[in-house]
Amino acid sequence: MDRLEHIFAMQRALNDEVIKRRNLQDIPDEDWIKMQTLAMMSEMAELLDEVNFKWWKNPKPIDPDRVREELVDILHFFVSMCLRAGMDAGELYRRYLDKNQENFDRQRGLSVKKGYDVAEME
Repeated sequence: MDRLEHIFAMQRALNDEVIKRRNLQDIPDEDWIKMQTLAMMSEMAELLDEVNFKWWKNPKPIDPDRVREELVDILHFFVSMCLRAGMDAGELYRRYLDKNQENFDRQRGLSVKKGYDVAEME
C-alpha cells in the first residue's frame, strides 16, 4: 500500500467510525459532500488566520506547525469527499496526472481550451 492509499484507508476508517458513532448513516451523498465542503472551507479560513491575510492588522509571527496542521485538516475533508464521491487513491492519482498535464498544456498554449495562451496577452 502506498502512502496515498494508506491515507485513503485511514480516512475511510475514520469516516466509518464517525458515521456509526454519530448515527449519520442516512445522509445522502450530495448532502454529505456539501457538509464536507463547508467543513473544509472552515479549515481553509483557519489556515488564512495563520498566514496574516488581514492587511489591516499588525502581522503576527507565522507558526509553520500550525499552518501544516490546518493543511492536514483540509486534507482530511478532501479525502473524505473523494471517498464519498466513489473515488479511490488510484483514481485520484490518475485524474491528477491528467489534469496536471492539461494545466501544463494550458500554460504552454497547447490546450484546446482557450484563454490560457500567454501569447494571446501580448
